[in-house]
Amino acid sequence: MTELPELPVTFRPTRTRAVLLTVGVLQGSVLVVIALLLPSATTAPGERVSFIVTGLLFFGVLLLLSRPRVTADEKGVTVVNLTTTRRLEWAEVLAVRLRAGDPWVALDLADGTSLPAMGIQPGIAKQQAIDDAAALRALALEHGTGDPVR
Repeated sequence: MTELPELPVTFRPTRTRAVLLTVGVLQGSVLVVIALLLPSATTAPGERVSFIVTGLLFFGVLLLLSRPRVTADEKGVTVVNLTTTRRLEWAEVLAVRLRAGDPWVALDLADGTSLPAMGIQPGIAKQQAIDDAAALRALALEHGTGDPVR
């Protein structure tokens, strides 16, 4: 049986997040430096601005990709994906699934739907994702239905 983590607990793909944010900062910085180093005599102001805007957009997309997380507390779980946030009571979470080849955890819900929880993904840190999924599953069993079959 997996040991229950102390609540509140947040699960997120920390290695993936670190890579995304590092690449975003480096790429954005390089584009800003290029914009500033363009020769003034032959460069229109719009070209400089376009390099800077492109760097900011690139960083923004990588920042969005680093957003996912799953936060569990005494009352339930909050799933933050790329553009959505959903709060669930423990009773709504029937199962926590992470099968081989899955890009992230899926939560089976009481309303018959499934919710992707992108905050636990095996990309760079497979074992961490497996451990996090097991911990979230144990929390759901402890605080939710308590039905291990589900």
